[in-house]
Amino acid sequence: MEPHAKYEIHPPVFPTQLHRDTAELVNHFFLAKPAVDTVLVVNSCARGQASPESDLDFAILIKPGIPEIEINLLEKAWKVYVEQQSSILKYRQSNPYAHLHLDLIDGHYIPEHAGKGEPINYFELEIGNQLCYSAPMHSPGDYFLQLRKEWLPFYSEELRSQRLKMATDACRYDLNHIPIFTKRELYFQAFDILYKAFQEFLQALFISNRVYPIAYNKWIKEQIVNRLNKPELYNSLLPILSVRNFESDEINENAIMLNQLLENMQNNI
Repeated sequence: MEPHAKYEIHPPVFPTQLHRDTAELVNHFFLAKPAVDTVLVVNSCARGQASPESDLDFAILIKPGIPEIEINLLEKAWKVYVEQQSSILKYRQSNPYAHLHLDLIDGHYIPEHAGKGEPINYFELEIGNQLCYSAPMHSPGDYFLQLRKEWLPFYSEELRSQRLKMATDACRYDLNHIPIFTKRELYFQAFDILYKAFQEFLQALFISNRVYPIAYNKWIKEQIVNRLNKPELYNSLLPILSVRNFESDEINENAIMLNQLLENMQNNI
């Protein structure tokens, strides 16, 4: 039985026949390999939101216990195969933005800690895009279904508490850092930190709501309005990254607004 209805497994939806034909070539290559559990389409094509300009993104889930040397050989074989396929070349030449991204994954999701001032940790994004919102090219493998049972609908409460504190502490640290940069007239650096804090707020928001995210830099309205059902919050977030005059107090004021939203979120947990 599936872990949660909102993460039901759906087939991929391709925006063009060329996308579909290329995806079938990827599927044909990897399905024949004993080390592969499931060929997963990820990102826009997996969610039925792709356009003709969208990339083709795959996560190839490797079965547990496969030696690293065998995985490396599989990667090399794939690179040779790609160069021999005129259809893949045709897809790549179809428009300047037609890219084929493919990662071999082992299903080991490690909740590494991101300290204050460090880059955002993408632990939740990996689980979300690879296990929740991905679309198998064929019948899902046993390992894929096992991972879904392990990680869905969300990870443990103990880990959630740790991750939520990590994200909120990181967000608050960056917001408190912004006035230091603006005081030194480092406005572009201050804005860069504001954007980072914005994404850390989103990370904390999804953790607090026990929902895996899609991204922190796109599909924001789709996620907050449709998946979290928080249209009022979305409207409150719209002004945060809007700055008319960089060399003013606007960035500081926006940081204060985001900090208030962070406080409100924590008070409602």
